[in-house]
Amino acid sequence: MTIPFLQIRGIRKEYGAVTAVQDVTLDVERGEFLTFLGPSGSGKSTTLYILAGFENPTSGDILLEGRTLLQTPSHKRNIGMVFQRYTLFPHLSVGENIAFPLRVRRLPKAEIDEKVRRMLKLVRLEGYEDRMPAKMSGGQQQRVALARALAYDPPVLLMDEPLSALDKKLREEIQYEIRRIHQETSVTILYVTHDQEEALRLSDRIAVFSRGVIDQTGTGPELYANPATRFVAQFIGDSDFLKGVVAATNGGLADIRLGDETVVTGVPVHGKARTGGNAAVMLRPERINLSRAPGNGRAGIAATVNDITFLGNNTHVATVTGANEELSVRLPFGDAAINGLTTGEKVWITWDPATTHAFCD
Repeated sequence: MTIPFLQIRGIRKEYGAVTAVQDVTLDVERGEFLTFLGPSGSGKSTTLYILAGFENPTSGDILLEGRTLLQTPSHKRNIGMVFQRYTLFPHLSVGENIAFPLRVRRLPKAEIDEKVRRMLKLVRLEGYEDRMPAKMSGGQQQRVALARALAYDPPVLLMDEPLSALDKKLREEIQYEIRRIHQETSVTILYVTHDQEEALRLSDRIAVFSRGVIDQTGTGPELYANPATRFVAQFIGDSDFLKGVVAATNGGLADIRLGDETVVTGVPVHGKARTGGNAAVMLRPERINLSRAPGNGRAGIAATVNDITFLGNNTHVATVTGANEELSVRLPFGDAAINGLTTGEKVWITWDPATTHAFCD
């Protein structure tokens, strides 16, 4: 059996009475771009610092190519690291910053010079080797930090919120550069962010962290289409939730009663569904249809239009149901349902039950 390139096994980290990481187990393949996604305090950065050797786990193990790293100090793990703050040496030029880890390893000068040249080309900063960091933009400094982290060919590159200090436009530009560099180098990257769009844009797979554990791991489309928990459903993409009661169950599907009359049949269910039990039905705003009358056998519920906002390629329609639950609808530009629609109008909201999910207690 093939041993995974990087194995995280039962990692737990306690700070006195506070448990930052509970039980994180994960396999990472060579060359994979895996993102740790979650809100502040979810344990994603602590897990990354344990991988880097900056923190020691309370229990568990980290194995790289089958060998534990826990007894290896951080400076000997040969793992690259890029932080939110660029941590460039302000008194050294760009070329000297990139060369620093190579000089520490006492490589020959000719090899260092060639490596610096290659790294500058990789991050598209040729000709900047004599520039001082203070005279560069934030995006350029972050590219220098990336070049320095990759200069000694680390088997794993760890990146902790590296773009959060940049404005949106620059952040998107550097995201593209990071993705391009990953494709060109095939280095294994573990990336930490709280930004779901950034995670979806960059990653091969995403591990969604919540309260010190991984709720679910998968590709962006997998997490979006089939969230395993309500937290993942809320954190990946936009979502609406309606309160319901389980009317019947059939394997992994359930019939859910919304309000007094509407029953949605064949909804994929998560958790312990039992007849009469509560359920939260998740709908994606872009998968909801809006019409003036009940639709042809599809699941549906009556609502009132509260607000209409044109957003260019789509229109956001805020509605409220008879049970006073807010429901957002996102309709593509040119959708006929928008024609003549006004606030206060009564409408019918419909959807395909197969595209929804019910989360039970």
